[in-house]
Amino acid sequence: MSDTTDTGPVLAADGTPLKRSLARALRMQKMRALALIAPLLLFVLLTFILPIGDMLFRSVENSIVSETLPRTTAAVQTYDADGGEAPPESTFDALAYDLVVAAEKKVHTRVGSRLNYENAGISSLFRKAGRKVDDMGEVYLDQFVELDPAWEEPQALIALFADPSWAASAGGEDEPRFEYSSAAAEVLPGATDAYTAWARTIQTEDQDSPTKEEPWAPVYMALYHDLADNPDAASAFEGDTAARLAAAAAAIQSPEWQTMSTRDAFVDIDEDWADPEVWRTIKTYSSKYTNGYFLNAADFQKGHDGPELRPELQRIYGTLFLRTMIMSLAITVSCIVLGYPVAWILANLPSRTANVLMILVLLPFWTSLLVRTSAWKVMLQQQGVINDVLVWLGIVADNDRLVMINNQFGTIVAMTHILLPFMILPMYSVMQTINPSYLRAAKSLGATNWTAFWRVYFPQSVPGIGAGSILVFILAIGYYITPELVGGTKGVFISNRIAFHISQSLNWGLAAALGTILLVVVLLLYWAYDKIVGIDNVKLG
Repeated sequence: MSDTTDTGPVLAADGTPLKRSLARALRMQKMRALALIAPLLLFVLLTFILPIGDMLFRSVENSIVSETLPRTTAAVQTYDADGGEAPPESTFDALAYDLVVAAEKKVHTRVGSRLNYENAGISSLFRKAGRKVDDMGEVYLDQFVELDPAWEEPQALIALFADPSWAASAGGEDEPRFEYSSAAAEVLPGATDAYTAWARTIQTEDQDSPTKEEPWAPVYMALYHDLADNPDAASAFEGDTAARLAAAAAAIQSPEWQTMSTRDAFVDIDEDWADPEVWRTIKTYSSKYTNGYFLNAADFQKGHDGPELRPELQRIYGTLFLRTMIMSLAITVSCIVLGYPVAWILANLPSRTANVLMILVLLPFWTSLLVRTSAWKVMLQQQGVINDVLVWLGIVADNDRLVMINNQFGTIVAMTHILLPFMILPMYSVMQTINPSYLRAAKSLGATNWTAFWRVYFPQSVPGIGAGSILVFILAIGYYITPELVGGTKGVFISNRIAFHISQSLNWGLAAALGTILLVVVLLLYWAYDKIVGIDNVKLG
């Protein structure tokens, strides 16, 4: 009788290898689980992760300047910002072309507001210039029309600047996007660019056709500069267009032809346009991405040779970050000191009594946060309940009442009251799981009440303290309503500045940078806590 060993794979009931069958079953189980949680994942992604990611991206995004002023940002790249002088005439010409488009789209105030964050007063420059920039170049428009009235006829300009295939299909209800002529772009680059910007702007903003409208005056200013640089531009055209260009090119060579300075026109609007500091700001923040928001959030600024500290009176964010951390820690410690005895009492009382008392712990959740904060404002003020009681008891004089509101003390008191339940609940849930027999055993071995508590009971309650501390601390550093109402100028948190920049100053980039720094600080503290205490030791019962 021979002993044979079967070395082949173990088969399932359907004849497939058992290992493959188990892997397929496990894969199907994971797919079903994923299908169950997919709606929740999608909801969290769309309503939480993507909006936060977009907000954080604003801390480095800076495309508003380069997109609104494309010609200007290109022109200032060669400008010596440290030379002490305003840029050349060509840069002011580029600004005029950009601003007239931006003013038509009503976005010139947005770029002004963005630059105003870095240099106060620039916003008003853009508002003033936006109202008058479309008049720049009228001296050229008038002379071109006086030379030949056809210069103000839309069809004559279409014949000059438009691509013939586009011109053939223009004027209908579904007019295609304006396309310029390659011949015009070659010999009249500035005018073609200006006319194209005008044509596409009125198509999108005014829902109108360039075949029916006269262009802005800056188009004629660009045409003058092109013809001055290239008097033979007419040779690239034929017929009436060539004749008009040739006549115009000859006319602008005449000493009687009137010219203007775009630089002087801007200075006439506001003399600050000649300030080199304004142009330095435009150049510094002309890139699509910037670290300027983070520098501002760290009390730095972009200087001539790189980052540099802001003037001492402007350094506020470092102080606010430090204050936020210290006061949040103080609130957390206060909640531990006040909450631990309450949690211990609840955990050691009979269940029926503990459940009744737990209602008192949860009662603040049934009251509006604004009402609770306002109540503390009434109680802590100098003519409030607490001061009145202290005066009645003779502890303080009536003319020397305690200042407990609009400072750090008021913020700590109000926020400790508001966040105390978040400390009590985790500690209570952990203390409930501690077996009372451990304390009895310690006492039976000769330990005093204090030794039994400190050596046996307290170590087992530490996970609840850790859970409550993390919860209270993270909630505290993000609070802004309570510090805003009771903190005054010395009791507000960094979150109050974030809220201010989002809702009032509309400096979302700086708010995003401050929020990002705050998030990084929290993650670092979380990491440090994990290394020192261990996040696995945090329990909720």
